[in-house]
Amino acid sequence: MKIVIDSREQCPFSFQHEKYAETVIEPGALDTGDYSLAGLTDKVAVERKSLPDLVACLGRERERFERELQRAAALDAFAVVVEAAWSELAGGQYRSQLNPHSACQSVLAFTARYRIPFLFAGSRAGAEYVTWGFLRQYLESARKRWGSIVKAHGGDEAA
Repeated sequence: MKIVIDSREQCPFSFQHEKYAETVIEPGALDTGDYSLAGLTDKVAVERKSLPDLVACLGRERERFERELQRAAALDAFAVVVEAAWSELAGGQYRSQLNPHSACQSVLAFTARYRIPFLFAGSRAGAEYVTWGFLRQYLESARKRWGSIVKAHGGDEAA
């Protein structure tokens, strides 16, 4: 599986653990999200968020973030993967004046409005695994649906 990492990603995952042995990473320019699959960047992407980054996107950077979610909703599959637990957001375990109830309701509103899941992975390692797993599952699903088309998009490198 060849994962494209957006060249603007501040703190990219390395996918170096042995469970990612068949994973190849390459830098690239993504229109939406931080991670995608080679040849399928117009179909699937993942946006990684640390908890402070998510809180900023729910507050002062909300308009920019909502524009990204609007673009993402046009993809076949997109997820926001958070390097924290839901309980950390709900408990206000962040440095911001943003009310925890408002933060949680914003995530739920975005999920409902754009049909985009926010996957709270609990940690950075968990978020790396969820990102890899989400992209892997999409690729497997795409192979079943499109067969040779996926191979033409470079999807034949999957694990």
